[in-house]
Amino acid sequence: MNSDGLNIVPAHRVSEIQEYYFSKKLREVAQLNAQGADIISLGIGGPDRPPHADVISTLCEEAHKDGNHSYQPYVGIPELRQAFAGWYRKWYGVELDQAKEILPLIGSKEGILHISLAFLNPGDGVLVPNPGYPTYTSVSRLAQAEIFTYDLTAGNRWLPDFEALERLPLERIKLMWINYPHMPTGTPATMELFRKIVDFGRRHGIVIAHDNPYSFILNDNPMSILQVDGAKDIAIEMNSMSKSHNMAGWRVAMLASNPTFVSWVLKVKSNIDSGQFRPLMLAAVKGLQADKSWYDTVNSVYSARRKVAERIMDELGCSYDSNQRGLFLWGRIPDDAVSSESLADKVLYDARVFITPGFIFGSNGDRYVRISLCATEENMERALDRIRKVNDNK
Repeated sequence: MNSDGLNIVPAHRVSEIQEYYFSKKLREVAQLNAQGADIISLGIGGPDRPPHADVISTLCEEAHKDGNHSYQPYVGIPELRQAFAGWYRKWYGVELDQAKEILPLIGSKEGILHISLAFLNPGDGVLVPNPGYPTYTSVSRLAQAEIFTYDLTAGNRWLPDFEALERLPLERIKLMWINYPHMPTGTPATMELFRKIVDFGRRHGIVIAHDNPYSFILNDNPMSILQVDGAKDIAIEMNSMSKSHNMAGWRVAMLASNPTFVSWVLKVKSNIDSGQFRPLMLAAVKGLQADKSWYDTVNSVYSARRKVAERIMDELGCSYDSNQRGLFLWGRIPDDAVSSESLADKVLYDARVFITPGFIFGSNGDRYVRISLCATEENMERALDRIRKVNDNK
């Protein structure tokens, strides 16, 4: 009951979800910093470096033009769709019809909601990975879908167990979320995996939604599920400029699929947002036209940081797979540690370093922690020094 004595309660769906972990934890970190703690954050996967200079200059130039401030098409401007099509052709070898098979998004997180609302009726089943991106679960709950988690484990190299999937009540399941290179484990994509997933979806009439934001980060072989013959018939792929182009705050992403699926998602999207800022879209076009040297520069920075992250994992007594791809390092905590949350909190309060406990990604992540590479090499070295000093004083 509120202060006016009115018995007003939220919709049932609000009780089905919790505030996003990082939303709560970052408030705590901010409070500690206000008290002078100087927390070094290795938690969030938000790139700390700027986009290409041409991206920024284009935004500035176009924002000064009088005609660029009105509402824009719900499907994005043709120049942006053409640039996304060229990007897919150049880096993935996938041909997309820019007019019918591409839909720009205000970030992939938005796309998760739009896809869920377009394909899931209340009570429909949705397959969500454990561990996996928490938004797959929370949005499925908002859509009032029935969640079927599928296990990803170190013993199976963090890949789906297809025999276990076949034992689920697949006649009730309409949508499956996948994400390779995988977040949080860093497991790379393979064409064998993508072929198996496309075949699984096709045989059971399950739409495969592949979330693909990490394929350019510390990864020499970017892959798309749409490279599989016939994948567009059953699969939707989301991609994003947040990680690959240092444009997380810009909120520029896209999805690609067959024209029918794209049109269904557009029906939902066009009733929720009113398109993106034209100068922003024109700037994104410049980013998509970047050559290999851009990605090499981005990855040279992350490679140096990754080496420090591995030393931090070593200092924490965690084990990890050096073949991980993407923007994070995923490590198994020592056997004598109580849980990922307790270890992360100890590092936060004792060493003043924020790392992510794996339990937030699902029960299969409870014995793991995640370190983001989105801090300067200098700050990562400072974090390592703090943790080392805490260990030396035990």
